[in-house]
Amino acid sequence: MANEHEKEAVARASLSFIQDGQVVGIGTGSTAACFIQLLGERVKNGLRIRGVPTSDRSREQAASLGIAITTLDECPEIDVTVDGADEVDPQLRLIKGGGGALLREKIVASASKQVVIIADSTKRVPMLGKFGLPVEVIKFARAVVQKKIEALGARVSLRHDGNKPYRTDEDNYILDCHFGEIADPERLARQLSDMPGIVEHGLFIGMASVVLVAEGNEVVELRRRR
Repeated sequence: MANEHEKEAVARASLSFIQDGQVVGIGTGSTAACFIQLLGERVKNGLRIRGVPTSDRSREQAASLGIAITTLDECPEIDVTVDGADEVDPQLRLIKGGGGALLREKIVASASKQVVIIADSTKRVPMLGKFGLPVEVIKFARAVVQKKIEALGARVSLRHDGNKPYRTDEDNYILDCHFGEIADPERLARQLSDMPGIVEHGLFIGMASVVLVAEGNEVVELRRRR
């Protein structure tokens, strides 16, 4: 219950970054779902925005609340994106993808003037890696990529949805890669990006403009040092 309270608190705080007439990137995950719900209330009360959702389920939730939906084809530049994270370190480097939408989330973040990350207190960590790093791979390359990632020292498992492999909205697989503490996220990001068959990985480095973290009844605003 405490986490749910914190998720709602940061989601509500993120609304201060949304202005009338903007194109808004809409994240995926339980904290982002709180944001979508609150954004829908603002839209109902007259806020005019267009949303670019990062997953099918976020699109469905937003549309059900009356939020106007657009696409990157129509709006290739996004004013602000609000999204969650699985881990945030002191340099505002992130692990994302626990909700399975890391590919679209990274694309939307890359197209955004400002990226606001919202997180409860459990997501703030001194070093990334306790949470398994999601890596999206094409089905054809799964075994090859898994072997290569295991050679880097990770314990790797194919994500499942019930008895079947989990499929992303782009019909790819996700490997959950447990490295333990990641001492050099930039180096690991480069290694993963260089592997054929990997579509995208869940290390988001240099992408967060602002991170809002709920700590009890307080929301702390963290900004990346320039």
